[in-house]
Amino acid sequence: MMSKTVFTYFCLIIGAILQGLSMALFLFPHSIPSGGGAGLALLLNHFLHLPLGFALWLANAFFLLFALNYFGFKWVVRTIFAVGITSLTVSFFTAHKLFEQSHIILDMAIGSIIFGTGVGLLIRSGASSGGMVIPALMIASYRNWNPGKVMFAINLFIFLLTAMVINYKIVIYAVICQFLSTNIIDMIYKLKWPKPTFLETNWRKR
Repeated sequence: MMSKTVFTYFCLIIGAILQGLSMALFLFPHSIPSGGGAGLALLLNHFLHLPLGFALWLANAFFLLFALNYFGFKWVVRTIFAVGITSLTVSFFTAHKLFEQSHIILDMAIGSIIFGTGVGLLIRSGASSGGMVIPALMIASYRNWNPGKVMFAINLFIFLLTAMVINYKIVIYAVICQFLSTNIIDMIYKLKWPKPTFLETNWRKR
């Protein structure tokens, strides 16, 4: 039982750090939201000048209330843990620039791949990245759809709002980012890989 928990949280940490790195190093410097929750974080940063890490945590808090009854206490705890690690990662790397940003297209592509890998790992580990992933997983669970495709559709509204407030070009980059990352999420979600029998992968409603 202990080894199962340790392995699950190890996967959560890796997935959350990957997600945070993609945001802080590749997407946020160009104001590209990686998803609806990140889009809300950018809006909170734009209007209220909140630090991006804290804004990201705040944007997730509301959706976790809905998830408690739907996915259960353990799922919410794992998601809170993942969101916390992601927020800390974003806060650290936005405060300590390690390198100058490259071309926006290259950064978007790299960030999308890393983000999709991180979120896919979180979902396979029995949690989520928070934000709009939570209602997306609810819909996917109810309709038995792939979570990535639902995420892509539900985030478009937030992207449009972010684009109107910050820059209209953002919606183009955000849609491309979502297309890349959500396909990677679905690929990881459906991937058949050797894994320990104790790895929890069922995020659907119990």
